[in-house]
Amino acid sequence: MLLIQNALVHAPSPLGRKDLLIAADRILAIEDHIDAGRLPVPCEIIDARGQALAPGFIDGHVHVTGGGGEGGFRTRTPELALSTATAAGVTTVIGVLGTDGISRSVEALVAKTYALREEGISAWCYTGSYRIPPVTVTGDVMKDIMMIDPVIGAGELAISDHRSSRPTDAELANVAAQARVAGMLSGKAGVVNVHLGDAPEGLTPLQRICAVGDLPMTQFIPTHCNRNPGLLAQAMDWARSGGWVDFTCSTVPAFLDEGETSAAESVARLKAEGIDLARATVTSDGQGSLPSFNAAGVMTGLDIGSCSYLLAYLREATQRRGLSLEEALMPITFNPAAALKLRQKGRIAVDMDADLVILTPDLKPEFVLARGRVMVRDGRVVVPGTFEKMAAAAP
Repeated sequence: MLLIQNALVHAPSPLGRKDLLIAADRILAIEDHIDAGRLPVPCEIIDARGQALAPGFIDGHVHVTGGGGEGGFRTRTPELALSTATAAGVTTVIGVLGTDGISRSVEALVAKTYALREEGISAWCYTGSYRIPPVTVTGDVMKDIMMIDPVIGAGELAISDHRSSRPTDAELANVAAQARVAGMLSGKAGVVNVHLGDAPEGLTPLQRICAVGDLPMTQFIPTHCNRNPGLLAQAMDWARSGGWVDFTCSTVPAFLDEGETSAAESVARLKAEGIDLARATVTSDGQGSLPSFNAAGVMTGLDIGSCSYLLAYLREATQRRGLSLEEALMPITFNPAAALKLRQKGRIAVDMDADLVILTPDLKPEFVLARGRVMVRDGRVVVPGTFEKMAAAAP
């Protein structure tokens, strides 16, 4: 058992100063005061000292097996290390492939998802990559979602991007229909994660598909919605009509100079326009490449995304964009849990998974718990990944 005392709980809505009792991997009790001396067994005590306690962050778009490769084999990015996630307060990741669905297989993605679970955090993944028809494990989108436990949907399928397979509306709708039925039959989200590029069509293919009326807008989670002004304007209308929008927080100055809007500013603009913030998620695109291309489609620069950008988003949102901590937390806690049907995630409440982050006043993770296990203590990672541990022990 573990007792957190004197925490200012943001669930993500503010609950005030509370004590939390954790047993195994669940939150057992939330009270104004819990007397450790009256508990039936000894427990570890963490004094939060009046600091903010938030749900563990959900990063819904992470290239856990690495991404990139648009500049040749040497530009393939490395796999996600456990500490990269936990040091950023991330306790749940959703793995995706991307441009490269050849040297990065769905089988490897599923295996890495299981590995992250074994190392101590919660993890799920999508089946497929940029291409249509999707590459899958079983040869069928529905079978992957229904029969492979970590697979919760399809994606990251690409549209409006020179790297996509240029799917027709019918092809994209067919994948969405398969994912939807598989989700219904398995109790999973069954959504389709859709990569949006810089091409002028933007969200238009999804708008056309949903206009037919048999697929709801919430069947899709379009991502990178903040990559240019035109796409952001479309995303505002999409969210206003009830669809999900996902903003990417990993960025570089060149992208912002070229017209990308930061994730924090994008969420703030939703609020300013009176759009329900419950429609927005923020993800890191962690371990994905951040390539720059010239007018001819040739890559001219490369950086890498990281889960740590979620912290930069959180600080910008609260310190520069006028969002409350509750409002800033929603797109990385409650909202993705709702979009992906992660029923035990995204909230601080009795019987929820004990995924928790204690934040310092400058919004740095001081303690991170993943399913009740302390992964970060006093700002330092105390549970490294398997090969991080081996590397640390090497002479």
